[in-house]
Amino acid sequence: MNPPDKIPENVPFIAQSPFSTLPPQSSSNSNIETSLNSFPNSISTSISNPSFEQMVSFSAPKKRRRGRSQRSVSSLNTLPVPNVGVLPGNSNFVSSSASSSGRFNVEVVNGSNQTVKSYPGIGDEIITINKEATTEALLALTAGFPADSLTEEEIEFGVVPVVGGIEQVNYILIRNHIISKWRENISSWVTKEMFFDSIPKHCSSLLDSAYNYLVTHGYINFGIAQAIKDKFPAQSSKSSVVVVGAGLSGLAAARQLMRFGFKVTVLEGRKRPGGRVYTKKMEANRVGAAADLGGSVLTGTLGNPLGIIARQLGSSLYKVRDKCPLYRVDGKPVDPDVDMKVEVAFNQLLDKASKLRQLMGDVSMDVSLGAALETFRQVSGNDLATEEMGLFNWHLANLEYANAGLVSKLSLAFWDQDDPYDMGGDHCFLPGGNGRLVQALAENVPILYEKTVQTIRYGSNGVKVIAGNQVYEGDMVLCTVPLGVLKNGSIKFVPELPQRKLDCIKRLGFGLLNKVAMLFPYVFWSTDLDTFGHLTEDPNYRGEFFLFYSYAPVAGGPLLIALVAGEAAHKFETMPPTDAVTRVLHILRGIYEPQGIIVPDPLQTVCTRWGGDPFSLGSYSNVAVGASGDDYDILAESVGDGRLFFAGEATTRRYPATMHGAFVTGLREAANMAQSAKARGIRKRIDRNPSKNAHSCAILLADLFRDPDLEYGSFSIIFSRRNPDPKSPAILRVTLSEPRKRNEDPKADQHSNKILFQQLQSHFNQQQQIQVYTLLTRQQALDLREVRGGDEKRLNYLCETLGVKLVGRKGLGIGADSVIASIKAERTGRKLPSSSTSGTKSGILKAKSGALKRKMIRRIKGPVPLKQSNNNGVSESIKSESLGNGKASEQQQPRIVESIGGGSSMQGESKSMGTGVASSSSGGGSLYGETMKKMEQ
Repeated sequence: MNPPDKIPENVPFIAQSPFSTLPPQSSSNSNIETSLNSFPNSISTSISNPSFEQMVSFSAPKKRRRGRSQRSVSSLNTLPVPNVGVLPGNSNFVSSSASSSGRFNVEVVNGSNQTVKSYPGIGDEIITINKEATTEALLALTAGFPADSLTEEEIEFGVVPVVGGIEQVNYILIRNHIISKWRENISSWVTKEMFFDSIPKHCSSLLDSAYNYLVTHGYINFGIAQAIKDKFPAQSSKSSVVVVGAGLSGLAAARQLMRFGFKVTVLEGRKRPGGRVYTKKMEANRVGAAADLGGSVLTGTLGNPLGIIARQLGSSLYKVRDKCPLYRVDGKPVDPDVDMKVEVAFNQLLDKASKLRQLMGDVSMDVSLGAALETFRQVSGNDLATEEMGLFNWHLANLEYANAGLVSKLSLAFWDQDDPYDMGGDHCFLPGGNGRLVQALAENVPILYEKTVQTIRYGSNGVKVIAGNQVYEGDMVLCTVPLGVLKNGSIKFVPELPQRKLDCIKRLGFGLLNKVAMLFPYVFWSTDLDTFGHLTEDPNYRGEFFLFYSYAPVAGGPLLIALVAGEAAHKFETMPPTDAVTRVLHILRGIYEPQGIIVPDPLQTVCTRWGGDPFSLGSYSNVAVGASGDDYDILAESVGDGRLFFAGEATTRRYPATMHGAFVTGLREAANMAQSAKARGIRKRIDRNPSKNAHSCAILLADLFRDPDLEYGSFSIIFSRRNPDPKSPAILRVTLSEPRKRNEDPKADQHSNKILFQQLQSHFNQQQQIQVYTLLTRQQALDLREVRGGDEKRLNYLCETLGVKLVGRKGLGIGADSVIASIKAERTGRKLPSSSTSGTKSGILKAKSGALKRKMIRRIKGPVPLKQSNNNGVSESIKSESLGNGKASEQQQPRIVESIGGGSSMQGESKSMGTGVASSSSGGGSLYGETMKKMEQ
C-alpha cells in the first residue's frame, strides 16, 4: 500500500497503517471482480535482513515522503545517540566514565554539550551491567522508550519510588538490558532469574519492577514462538473478557489476556480474521500469487513488533527498494532534473507551512494543510509548466495517500504530529503476505465469526455484548472496531459514551485508500525496482493509479498493485471494476509499449472497496482540521469504571494508521484490563471484609494524603488521576488545629537543644490537630477550591451549600474503603515530586518544534452506572444470557457510586456519618470551633 519509498518509509503505515490499502471485506460482501483459478507458485524467499548498525543513525521519515524514498535527510530527522539517564529534578543528560581506580565519575551535560556539573563519587550509585549501555539504549529507543526518562505509562505503573532519582537511572539501565536480552533470541521466554548474576542484589526491587512492567505491557515475551505458547495456562483462572473485532489489535489483546489467565471470547463480523489486513490468494491458469489488499508494508523494522512476529515465523523480510521512477501522462519518463526541482520546491512549501503554524499558534488548528500549501504556491508567483504542475499534484496525491485524507481536510497544526515516533530501519514486505501474521496470531484464539455487534452495555456489574439475537456477558469488553464504524454509529453503547469521546470521534479524520491487484501471466515490468509512479492531467484525479507496487519478489507470482488515493479513492468506490482495469492497462501500455514491451491482459484482478465495507467504512485515521493528537488519547480512554476499553490504530497518537500501531494498542489494553481487574479484586476483598480492613484502609488513607491531588488552606483532596470524569468520587480531608496553649514559652525556639525542641513541638502540634473527612465528586472539589474568603467560607460552602457532613475516618463507611483501595492500586509505589516533571519527557521529542506533549498511557474514565433495560431489541427466546434476566441489574452498586451527587443524598447515606468524632473536644479557634459545632448538629 505504501509507495516505494514513501510508503516504505512511512507506509508501513499503510501497511503499517492497517492498510497499505485497506483489506477487502469478506468474500460475500466485497465488491471484487476476479478471473479464475490455478495453484500458486512457491513463494520466493530471497529476503534481506535489516542490519543492527542502522540504529546508530537512522532517519525519522516524514509522511510527506511516504511514496518515495527520502533523497536527503535533514539534521532534525537524525536521532542522536542517547544517554542513559537523568539526574533528579533536571532534564540534563547524564554520562558516566570509569576512572583508573574503577570508581565512576558522573557529569551532567546540557543540550549544548556543555558540562553543567560534575559528581565525582555519585557514579558509585549507578550500576554497571555491561559495556553495551549505549547500544542497549538505542535498542530500547526503537521499542518506544525515551533514552533519558520514563514514559508516563511506566510512571503510572510505579516502576520507581521517586521519579527523577538515581534509582530511575538504574531502572532505565536494567529495563534496556532486559529488552536487549530478549531481542537476542525472540523465540525464547526470558525469565527474571536470568538476570540475577548481572544485576546487583541491592537493585533486585528494580529488576522486579522492570521485568514485571515489560512482561505485563508486552515489550518482551510476546508473539507466537513455541516457548511463549507454552506459557498459556491450561485453564482460565480469571474473569471473562469479550473482544469485539479480530483485527491485529483484537488478536494481540486476546492472546495476551489468555496468557494472563482470562477467559476470552472474540466476536468478528467477517468470515475471516485480520480486519483491514487481508491477504487474498489469487490464482488462474496455474499461476498464483498472494496479494495484500489491506495493510502491506512493515515500516521501521528495527523496533516493529510485527517484524519480531515475522522472525518468530522463521521468515526474513524483503526490503522495498528506494528507486521509484515517475512517468508522464504520455508514458514518457519524467526528466530527473525537473523531478528533483519540483520535489525540492514541494518540500520547501511544507517547511513554510510548518513555520506558519508556529506563528499562528492555536489558530492553525482551524486551517487546513491544503489551504496553506495553495496559498504559498500562489504567493511564490512561479508559474509551473504542465509537467511541473503534474509533478506537484503527484506529490499532493502521495501526501493524501500517506494520510488517507484530502489535504484540504488535514489539520495544518497536527497533520504530522506522529512524525517523531516513526520507527527506524527498512520498509519491508513479508513474503507470502501479512495474512501469515494474522493466521499465526489467530491460532487457538476462540473467535466467533459472522457475529455483527449491534449493542454494548456496560456498568458496574459487568458488560453485555449483543450480536444478532445472542448476548455475550463478561466482566470487561474491548472494542477494536475501526474509527469509521464508530463514526457511523453502527454500535450502540449503553449508557452513551462520554461527550468528550463522542466529540473526538467526530473530530478525527478517517480516510480512504483503494487498490487494484492484477495477476499477470508473466512479469513484463522492470525487475530492478519495486515501485513506479504515474502523473495525471486532471488534479481532481491526481490520486488515481498514481503509484504501482511490484509484489513479484514476494507474492509468489507476477503481481502488480495500483493505488488509488485522495478524492479519486472515493470516486473509485462506484467505478465498475472493468472500467478500472481498462484504465490501469491503458496507463501501463502507455509506459511500456513505446519501449517495445507487450503488456498482456491480466489473468485475474481484484478491486477493493474499503469505503463500502460495513466492517471498516474507510481505511485509516488522520488528524483532520479541528483535531489534534490528544484526540487519539481520548479515544483510547476506558469508560465505565474499567469495564469498556478501546484499541486499534486510531487509539494511538504515536503510531496511528499503521499495522504495528494497531498491534501495540492491543497489548496496551490487555495490560490496562489486567490492572483494572486487579484493582476491582482489591475493592471486592475490602467490601467483603470491612472490619478486617478498617485499620489497613486508615493507613492507606493517611499515606495517600501525603501526596494530595488538590490542596488549599486546611483542605486536601484525593481522587483518581486517571479519571477525568467530573462526577468521579473524591475524598476531602479538613485538618483542624486548636490554638497553642497559653503557657507556651514564646522564647522556646531559643532552647539549647533546638532539634529536640522542634521535634517535641511538632509532636505537640500534631496532638492538637483533628482530621475530618467527607465524600465529594471531583467537580464539587474543584468548585470548593474557587470559594473566596479563606477556610471559614469554604467550610460554610461545604456544609451549608453542599449540605454534607464532616465525619471521622470510620464515619466514611465501607463505600469509601473501595474508593481508597482503588486510588491506592492506581498509585502503588509512585511519588511524583513537582521538580521532576521535566524528567518524564524524552529529550528526543524536544527536538521537534511545536510538538504536543505526548502521552504514553491511556486514561481510565470513572464509574458510570449501568442503566439496564429488558429485551432492548433482543428476542425473548434468548437463554439466561438475555437482558430480560434481570439478576445482574438487581445487584446493588457500590454505595459510593449512588451517593456522590452531593447534597442530601450524601447526608443520608449512613447514619454513622454523623459520628466518628464524638471523642474530639471542641473549643478555641474560629474554624475549629465552628466545625465542631456543625459536626455536633
